[in-house]
Amino acid sequence: MLNKDKVALTPPMGWNSWDCYGAAVNEEQLLGNAEYMRDNLKQYGWQYVVCDIQWYEPKAKNNDYNNFTELCMDEYSRLIPAENRFPSSKGGRGFKPIADKIHAMGLKFGIHIMRGIPRQAVHSNTKIFGSEKTARQIAHHFSLCPWNTDMYGVNPNADGAQQYYNSLFELYASWGVDFVKVDDIANTEFKPHDPYSAKAEIEMIRKAIDSCGRDMVLSLSPGPAQLDRAEHLCENANMWRMTGDFWDVWDKLYEMFDRAEKWYPYVKEGCWPDCDMLPLGNISRNGTCHGPQDRMSQFTHDEQITLMTLWCIFRSPLMFGGELRNNDEWTLSLITNEEVLNVNQHSHSAHPAGDYKGVKIWLSQSENDEPIIAVFNTAEESRKVTLDFEKFNLNGSYTVRDLWAKTDIAENVKSICTNIDPHGAVLYLLK
Repeated sequence: MLNKDKVALTPPMGWNSWDCYGAAVNEEQLLGNAEYMRDNLKQYGWQYVVCDIQWYEPKAKNNDYNNFTELCMDEYSRLIPAENRFPSSKGGRGFKPIADKIHAMGLKFGIHIMRGIPRQAVHSNTKIFGSEKTARQIAHHFSLCPWNTDMYGVNPNADGAQQYYNSLFELYASWGVDFVKVDDIANTEFKPHDPYSAKAEIEMIRKAIDSCGRDMVLSLSPGPAQLDRAEHLCENANMWRMTGDFWDVWDKLYEMFDRAEKWYPYVKEGCWPDCDMLPLGNISRNGTCHGPQDRMSQFTHDEQITLMTLWCIFRSPLMFGGELRNNDEWTLSLITNEEVLNVNQHSHSAHPAGDYKGVKIWLSQSENDEPIIAVFNTAEESRKVTLDFEKFNLNGSYTVRDLWAKTDIAENVKSICTNIDPHGAVLYLLK
């Protein structure tokens, strides 16, 4: 059995540091958010605490990267945590002390990495653990990330390339890593006649995880992933981005409907097309991405309901992006509604079922095979929507439960009429 067949059997739920801290998250912030998750969210299924990009960069300060800066690295070309930001990593301990604390909370620990091998390792021609080859011999000089200068891609045809990836994941396993987000890979064009191929590099990472001795979720980023490579992604990854970075802007949320309509056939146990993070609560504390610095989400309350409803009925992974410790009552209520979260974790067969002048409808089935209906008003004005259940091949009469309100709102009915605010949504269970 592959490692990937044992993990992420439901969509992963957790917190990721990027939306609030960019590249500059530190140990106190990481553990503080873990403690909040333990105390407030764990009982609802939230469990992953993920340290995002450039934890190996001592001078990282926000969402921008310091080009060609010095990185923290061991003698075997492997990046290690910056001690000034993660003091418990001193003495070669890496992330193990942090992972141990997070595990003691009953949670799981994840990290972000860039595909490839550090440029400074290539320029210094450092060693590869377990191989006679060196960094310079396995790197590919034209395989470069267009938005970050840290890495060269790995040449999958080079001797020592697989051993390099094996050595990475052996290190991460020794730290106690449960989740790895690999960046600059999900939307890279597959070129079968090229020495560098995203397809081959994904496969090397898959092999490295399967041989490392520890179960790990594999997340691929950024998107948009290529739809014609869906089967390959399902074979090798647990989740992959359908989109570029998602932020708290209505246009980006509206675009997600089209992406979900393309990818819903590939949603299945262990394989989760990813709508990206939830930019909710207190975000952008160290930057100004798509809005002011240190803001609460720019989405209206109705838009936040739409976001959570779409992510849940589609069954996207749920990765909260805000500083959890600054949550207000509204934000906490969004991510602790057990009936809505149950749709994300245990429903099945979700698909789009209608698009009528800005009113979008999705259908799904609960774990007990009861119908679920999500209705979205993407228009700029309120809409009165009548749902005739027979039009969706739902015959008979039902009790209608509003999952956001956690209340039965009608009994023994064959239809229901509802008013939906602009950019708002409703989510009903038919019993």
